[in-house]
Amino acid sequence: MAVADVEAVILSVGRDLPFLTGYEAMPLERLTLLVIPRGEHATLLIPALEAPRVDPLPDVFTLLPWTETEDPVALAAKVIGDRRRIAVGDQMWSRFLVELLPHLPGATYVRANGVVGSLRLQKDAAEIAALQAAGAAVDRIATQLQSGQIPLIGRTEAEVSADLSARILAEGHEVVNFAIVAAGENAASPHHHPGPRVIGPNEIVLCDFGGTMAGYCSDITRCVTTGDVDPEIHSAYAVLKEAQAAAVAAAQLGATCESVDAAARDIISAAGYGEYFVHRTGHGIGMEAHEDPYIVSGNTTLLEHGHAFSIEPGIYIPGRWGMRLEDIVIATERGPLSANNADHDLALL
Repeated sequence: MAVADVEAVILSVGRDLPFLTGYEAMPLERLTLLVIPRGEHATLLIPALEAPRVDPLPDVFTLLPWTETEDPVALAAKVIGDRRRIAVGDQMWSRFLVELLPHLPGATYVRANGVVGSLRLQKDAAEIAALQAAGAAVDRIATQLQSGQIPLIGRTEAEVSADLSARILAEGHEVVNFAIVAAGENAASPHHHPGPRVIGPNEIVLCDFGGTMAGYCSDITRCVTTGDVDPEIHSAYAVLKEAQAAAVAAAQLGATCESVDAAARDIISAAGYGEYFVHRTGHGIGMEAHEDPYIVSGNTTLLEHGHAFSIEPGIYIPGRWGMRLEDIVIATERGPLSANNADHDLALL
């Protein structure tokens, strides 16, 4: 906060709050707000009916419950006091900030990501272990997919998505964050929503799935074919696999995020598929499925020990087919550490 010249940080819903306090606020119309004055004790303002859910940590914060007849925004303003350079959590609802503005005339606001983000960016040993455990869990599901233990032909994308979701929970995740299943031409849409389309023989199927386990996220993408497919799919997948491996290898300490993106993109472009790689190479991951650092052109952030992110290049031919290959990777002093080790080949079922 001193480096960022911030006098107070205010955090509401989102992952910054549980990262610092262990408490995850419900996304309610009732305000929950952690106020952290620079150099002073923090206060957690919370609806009184939610207070029993909080594990008290008096050495970390003072708990200030508010009743149904009190104005929590006015209480928050009183706790903030005369501090006028305030960092606001990225996920704080605009309604509460708009209501707070007239209580603090002359205040200026910046994103709290510039303060808390730097703490969350560099994962410690326990966080790395949590990411590895979550990754190993979805690896087991990916292996079931690749070995044919998850039926595809004759089922709808939605049915397979529900099957993957059930397996994610059975593997110890508390929450399913997504379970994309995209067959044939639908795989050309990177974030396709699985629907009633029936998966048939002789087509490519893209599965991208993950959840939250012990507070940390998993995310993996593997592709399979349900029989013989166009030879171009096999040749394109060979390019994709090479590009993904190159980007993983490039994720060394001191490398820029954009250089890791370029390692994958240059190979795909050289093979003639550059215009069909339509998204960044990766996103950070931790308590959120998408967080800093982003592996994208223009991001000159240097990789440090504990940075965790996806490496997931893709090739998408509109109206025909698509493919993506994704692992979660952690930058370490010993080199890139992959949290996903399921087979990287295009499995033929």
